[in-house]
Amino acid sequence: MVGIFDPWHSRPIDVHRWSDHPEVAGLVERIWAEHFPDEEKSKPGPKPKTPFKDQLKILLLDCYVAWLEDTELSIGVSMNVNAYDTGSRYNALHISKHILQVIRKLIDVGLLDVAKGSYSGAGSGGNRTTRIRPSEALQALFQATQVTRDDIRRIETEECIILRGADDRLVEYGDTEETNRQRDELRAYNRVLAANYIDLPELEEPQLVTGQDRGKDTVQRFGPHYHFLRRVYSRGDWGCNGRFYGGWWQMVNSAHRQTILINDVPTVEVDFKGLHVQILSAEQGVEIEGDPYELPQGSVPGTPPVLQRALVKKLLLTALNAQDKQSAFRSFRGEWPEGHMGKGMTNKDLEQLVQALIAKHPHLETCIFTDQGIRLMNVDSKIAERVHGYFTAIEVPVLSVHDSFIVDYARVGELQRVMADASEAVVGRPLPVSASGVGLDEVEPEQRDDLKQWRDERVVRTAGYQARLAAWRAQNNILEA
Repeated sequence: MVGIFDPWHSRPIDVHRWSDHPEVAGLVERIWAEHFPDEEKSKPGPKPKTPFKDQLKILLLDCYVAWLEDTELSIGVSMNVNAYDTGSRYNALHISKHILQVIRKLIDVGLLDVAKGSYSGAGSGGNRTTRIRPSEALQALFQATQVTRDDIRRIETEECIILRGADDRLVEYGDTEETNRQRDELRAYNRVLAANYIDLPELEEPQLVTGQDRGKDTVQRFGPHYHFLRRVYSRGDWGCNGRFYGGWWQMVNSAHRQTILINDVPTVEVDFKGLHVQILSAEQGVEIEGDPYELPQGSVPGTPPVLQRALVKKLLLTALNAQDKQSAFRSFRGEWPEGHMGKGMTNKDLEQLVQALIAKHPHLETCIFTDQGIRLMNVDSKIAERVHGYFTAIEVPVLSVHDSFIVDYARVGELQRVMADASEAVVGRPLPVSASGVGLDEVEPEQRDDLKQWRDERVVRTAGYQARLAAWRAQNNILEA
């Protein structure tokens, strides 16, 4: 058995995968018959909600997906029996503690590599769960199948309204009319996303490096399997957070987002300008003119305007999120890499900048260092919910990035109107927006062909992208436009 060299190169187990592919069923039957013969015998006691053989199937499917994505990727699993609550709303396939017996058996027979979990004390950075990964023997079984990533789906009943506690753990809750409404609307939104093709055409492979973690590249994959959004509330409080997370477009930078195609059509991103500052100002009846992050040049001595604005913006948003001044200043410095000017700004420097911001926005003095961020995220999630709802009703995909939205460039003007209406409904007035480009619905009819040509000439469609698009169309019986 080959050991897991880097157990930190991992992700948590995903227990919401399923497949009806006959080769999946065949592989499960083979492993079950060979290694779990005693489980076929009838046993006294209550029957599990999900048969043990199906739990083996779910585990194998997640191992297969991880292996397809990255042969070195391992899966984190808790070996604590209390971690598996078959009645939990976050466990839609009712995985039970019996899966631990399945995992141990697969380890014993050499189908899984393992790195045992470690615990060095509460809060220790070295704490981690057990890691598992398909062994060479299981990989050989995977290689012998014709099962593709597209043959594996997420189950429709997976919970998408998530409540997390102060320790970030999942919190059980009882449903209300409100949670049922949110779930129904988000599932409808996710169905619209699933019915449309969203991609980065300039990339040969459906993945890109977005940073580094522990000396390794952080790879973001994209495509139809990375569309599922969840609405996440925090601190065990329905008034905290509530934003939508999970779309791969949220994990790439603005330069890549500008190249996104939806159904092979260019897109435009429209964002709220200074959203949280604007929300606070609207709540206090104050109008903000111009850029909320623009201070007189020289407010940060020796910096060009672009860098000064970046420093000011980061400081103000950090101050709105922080509970006190000292933690805000520490967090601000922590946002910048070694050698960056922001890293070396002293408390005195930052205090002077805070006072300059208060002079520009006196109404924000009572808002900074008061933990406003988590509440403001809840407010902006209500705006996003309305934008989602409008486009879901007409079955048009719109991609949200918390304070911005991406849409087919034929609907940019429409999106801006919807964002204005949504923000007015939530905070009492339409909030200002800016767009990354011009929409077809914003130009005169006689100019639209020119805009179409101009946009299309700037789209780079690699062979890999065209193959992905063709495969998706074939799978969904969609004729080329």
